[in-house]
Amino acid sequence: MRDPHITLTIAEGIAWVELSRPEKYNALNYALFESIVKVQRHIAKRRDVRAVILSGSGGNFCSGLDVGSVMKSPMQAFKLLFKWLPGNANLAQRVSIGWRCLPVPVICVLEGICYGGGTQIALGADMRIAAPDCRLSIMEAKWGLVPDMAGLVGLRELVGKDVAMQLTMSAEVIDAEQAKAYGLVTQVSEAPRDAAEALALRLANTSPDANAAIKFSINKSWRASERSLLARESLSQVRLLLGKNRVIAALRQTKDPERRYQVRQPWWR
Repeated sequence: MRDPHITLTIAEGIAWVELSRPEKYNALNYALFESIVKVQRHIAKRRDVRAVILSGSGGNFCSGLDVGSVMKSPMQAFKLLFKWLPGNANLAQRVSIGWRCLPVPVICVLEGICYGGGTQIALGADMRIAAPDCRLSIMEAKWGLVPDMAGLVGLRELVGKDVAMQLTMSAEVIDAEQAKAYGLVTQVSEAPRDAAEALALRLANTSPDANAAIKFSINKSWRASERSLLARESLSQVRLLLGKNRVIAALRQTKDPERRYQVRQPWWR
């Protein structure tokens, strides 16, 4: 797939997706919105992708909405926000929530600036690894707006309600360590791309069916009732037991000569 606004490289089961507007700190113009959704759809069709690493070029993740570019065309603003039904995702929301819909783990590498829409995109990933120099902000309130790119879906799962209100109402800029303490960031690393690759390779070596089921179950059950969680767990497990990828994953583990954990008899036997 060729795109002037995104670089996509697929190797060893990992899809490397890089936002590519470095001269604008990877700010979101209309074309980049479309490109992100386009690459999400492309990855969803690839059977060889086992994990995604999402990053930004030029030492920054994303500085948020390129307001000047988008507002030049009222039609572009309309297309970003239009939806047939209130509960559907519009184009602006799909750049975040679309990563949650992929059946593979998505790891976001955060470097430099990650403001506004950039933070909301990152919240759509399953895991976030930040460089110490990263700065994050849910910045929409600064312009008298509410966060409207579906980032709140991930935010409510990661932090308490009071912290969510503080971050969204104040629009404060926080560093990577603060973000880690709040729960916005999974880990902080001096080499976030290397850490993301190591994690992605580890996840790519497990069963893709199990990873897809785990992601689906956690996302659907995080705020659901206990009964729906139990039902979803059981249904996913039956499907996995009937699939061939579970057997492949199990055989891979038993044949690994470097395996550290040995099967032991239960203590009651």
